[in-house]
Amino acid sequence: MGSDKFYPEEKPVRQVTVDGFYIDKYEVSNEDYKKFAQDTGYVTVAERPLNPADYPGAKPELLAPGALVFKKAKGPVDLRSYFNWWIWVPGASWKHPQGPNSFLEGKEKHPVVHIAYEDAEAYAKWASASS
Repeated sequence: MGSDKFYPEEKPVRQVTVDGFYIDKYEVSNEDYKKFAQDTGYVTVAERPLNPADYPGAKPELLAPGALVFKKAKGPVDLRSYFNWWIWVPGASWKHPQGPNSFLEGKEKHPVVHIAYEDAEAYAKWASASS
């Protein structure tokens, strides 16, 4: 696990073991996540306002709820900077995957995106209680 070639937080390269775990056979779709959100009123990390005290010195426009959205590069890029293929989009969330003017119509069966670890945990807890 890890890398000595890219980002400092990936260091050091090391051996790890992972205990056994369960994983669903299928990904969570937008329609699955919508049912969860409607049943529970859950609001994802990407939809919540950020606390400026948690991000001292951050530009105010970067404190709006949102997510990183993939943008296709026009050609080869410097792999040391994820900014070459990801862009911060205020208003992007699982309901608006490309930003505030995008919607899920026609993508109900697609895998849900812009879900943080705690969002996935909340969904899994709900799904296991629902079955």
